[in-house]
Amino acid sequence: MLRVMRFSLEQIETFLTVMELGTVTAAAARLNLSKSVVSKRVTEFEATIGAALFRRNAGRIQPTEAALRLAERLRPALGALVAATEGAGLQSDGAVVLRGSLSIAAPMSFGTMFLSPILARFAKAHPQLDIRVDYDDRARDLMRDGFDLGIRIGTPKDNSLMMRKLCVDQQVVVASPDYLAAHGAPQALAELQDHQILGYTHLTDSAMWQFQQNGQAVSPRVAGRITLNNGEAIRDMAIAGLGLGILPRFIVAAALRQGQLQQVLAQYQTREMPVMAVWPPISPMPSKLRLLIDHLAQELAGGAPWGGDQR
Repeated sequence: MLRVMRFSLEQIETFLTVMELGTVTAAAARLNLSKSVVSKRVTEFEATIGAALFRRNAGRIQPTEAALRLAERLRPALGALVAATEGAGLQSDGAVVLRGSLSIAAPMSFGTMFLSPILARFAKAHPQLDIRVDYDDRARDLMRDGFDLGIRIGTPKDNSLMMRKLCVDQQVVVASPDYLAAHGAPQALAELQDHQILGYTHLTDSAMWQFQQNGQAVSPRVAGRITLNNGEAIRDMAIAGLGLGILPRFIVAAALRQGQLQQVLAQYQTREMPVMAVWPPISPMPSKLRLLIDHLAQELAGGAPWGGDQR
């Protein structure tokens, strides 16, 4: 009698997620499940197909040859199933009905100032999709923390992530009129050492205060008594006359227009700050993620809405 294997799509998805991320912990975060549920699904899948998929040793797992071969065949098969089911969810006008959930990590200032209304329009267009947004200036580990998408200001250092440039911004050096009246405006990079500098917790001064001169990166000597972990807080300290700040233009654009801040050292080239969408490599790419990235790119297609550099 022919024996019919009985396994679930959840087991296949869990197996492929563990293969992709390399740990049960990361897979559990991605799938929003407990580690015990992930382990149980993998164990049950192994029992169903009659093959060991992972070697387990001291809390670490290593895929077997059988797992590598199986994953290679299952990924396109799962992709075809996802495409078929998403196609079945088309509305009469051809629009895709997005279901499930998306988790997004983004910097605090960019998120609250510009990203929220963009995401709100996407959420309104897809009422059956659950969206979780985490605003934090720390660069979150997307795989470990279970995020589907991250927004980064500046070129990401993690080459394992997929990425798409949405628009480009530029750093500017600013100070309040009162500060400049009291201390004068620096005319050269070397003069920065004579000024109070507002520091940023998540970057060293040499990385934050970086300029291009004769094709080379230059980090002048700087010092200050105030260090903050958020760009808007640095902007507000600068408006209060407590020192010079170097910030993405999107944070200070309104204050510059209103005369609360003035740009200095404009003759020097500062760091370019691309606004990037980044996500863990995943195959097949879910329609909900692809459409969100397309939505972000379309919203920012004309360049930075705060008046920064163009794409």
